[in-house]
Amino acid sequence: MSTRRRFIVQSSLGVVGALAAAAATPGTEVQAARGSAASTGASEGPGGPILRWVPQHNELAYTFGGVAPRHRIQSGTRIITWTEDCFDGTIKTPADLVSKVTVPGHDNPQTGPFYVEGAQPGDTLAIKILTLTPARDYAISTFIPGFGIMVGNDRTAMLGPDLAETTWRYDVDAKRGVARTKSTDGKHSWEVPLAPFLGCIGVAPAGGEVRSTIVPDIFGGNMDCREVRAGNTVYLGVNMPGGLLSFGDGHYAMGDGEIIGAAIEGAMNVDVIVTLLKGVKTPIPRIENEREVMFVGAARPLEDAARVAFKAMIGWVREKTGMSELDAYQFVSQNAHAPIIQLVDPEYTVLVKIDKSRL
Repeated sequence: MSTRRRFIVQSSLGVVGALAAAAATPGTEVQAARGSAASTGASEGPGGPILRWVPQHNELAYTFGGVAPRHRIQSGTRIITWTEDCFDGTIKTPADLVSKVTVPGHDNPQTGPFYVEGAQPGDTLAIKILTLTPARDYAISTFIPGFGIMVGNDRTAMLGPDLAETTWRYDVDAKRGVARTKSTDGKHSWEVPLAPFLGCIGVAPAGGEVRSTIVPDIFGGNMDCREVRAGNTVYLGVNMPGGLLSFGDGHYAMGDGEIIGAAIEGAMNVDVIVTLLKGVKTPIPRIENEREVMFVGAARPLEDAARVAFKAMIGWVREKTGMSELDAYQFVSQNAHAPIIQLVDPEYTVLVKIDKSRL
């Protein structure tokens, strides 16, 4: 049995975790809109409906917007599923190069979209991430000529030859919680602690627009944000009926900036709960946990991405405290942290976060 199917079969129907199970109430059955009997299952479970779904390869999506929903779900549905890696599963060894084996336009395949019943523009989807676990015992990172912060590209013209296209394979040691690789000449090796997150999570853009899965924006998308991880809740504003939520681009780990253009990329087992918040507007992606509130800004140049996130944070502080705009500006200026998320996609992304205890 493959790792992804084992995850779908073995994930408990009624246990989100010991604490959640203790507080849960009886759930209802999900009616699956698509998928074979082998890959789709519905059941009752504590806390709400549960959808189990392993997408077939021809069911993956390669855009945000413009794709028919794969499933229709109710608010509160728990989705237990799987996502393919950003290379569409085509790269397995250091000999496999993106330019030789991948299909153009098949970047960052998405699981979904999911149509959330009752979701309308002006509402918000809250996606609580329960668990993210590597679905394979290996992962891939690459350098692609013209992609990465330290080389020239179509937007940053530089003289000099490009670096050679290269693939690194990382072996995953789940027991030790690390991914391990070696240098191209075999003389060096290193390990990176596993810290799984989803590089992509988003809804359909407004106005029926269709966007590539390599693009981050106010609808979410390819944010490459390490805070899209287990234990956090991602809030996305609904732009189209049903929201049309999808996610993918699993990262087993990544450094700030994603400067080479790829994380440690791999297929992911995903367990989330999707809740509809009626009448709640969320202009840009927000992420929360018990301790922190965070906003993701996407734009170029980098300082404009930061401004998008800082403006949202100042507005949030004003709403929670009643401060004037100027006082909130001062408060955020002295209390916020703003790590650079990535510097390689068509829009850069910056995270602005504040510890809630500071309020």
